[in-house]
Amino acid sequence: MTQLVVQGLLFDLDGTLVDSTASVERNWQKLAAGIDMPWEDIADWIHGIPVRQVLARLRPDMDPDEIEHWHQFMFEAESTDTGDVMPIPGAIESLDHLPLNRWAIVTSGGVRLATSRMRAAGLPQPKYLVTADDVSLGKPDPAPYLMGAQKLGVPPAQCLAFEDAPAGVASAQAAGVPVIGIATNHRDLGVPMVRNLTEVEFSADRLGVIVTY
Repeated sequence: MTQLVVQGLLFDLDGTLVDSTASVERNWQKLAAGIDMPWEDIADWIHGIPVRQVLARLRPDMDPDEIEHWHQFMFEAESTDTGDVMPIPGAIESLDHLPLNRWAIVTSGGVRLATSRMRAAGLPQPKYLVTADDVSLGKPDPAPYLMGAQKLGVPPAQCLAFEDAPAGVASAQAAGVPVIGIATNHRDLGVPMVRNLTEVEFSADRLGVIVTY
């Protein structure tokens, strides 16, 4: 077992705290059909990266107005498609065990999408939430995790991030935040891995958080 002592915890949302994979795939498949792109060409890009950034990368010639149209489409579609969203094992118990000032959620979705999925999964509402609405560039840019650490009032190197997607791992590492990977969608993220938060123990006091995995 490995034990770390940190000052703050930064959790990704989708694939880390909530299982929204079915909703994500349903709506990205609709988008792929709408832009006449084969699903296999887009499937590797749907986790952890904001819609605008995905389209700008996959379709650099796409008109900005069309990008905005599909961003709004996904915003509405995913925010209301939450019937089968559920908590990842261990997520609720872990967050309930932690003081609110010791953790934040850092997600690539907007605030409406994030809150709708947290509500659907029954997660406690965070004191600190960083969404795509808060930064000019989302993951894999370091901005989201830098803001998460700032909200906690903790240097990035004294935080610990939990992530399930390569873009999120890259974002945290670029911000100087150590990462533990959640094996929801990828078996190997190049960082220490756990299946889910049932394999992690948290013990918090006024001096910090002890993380054992």
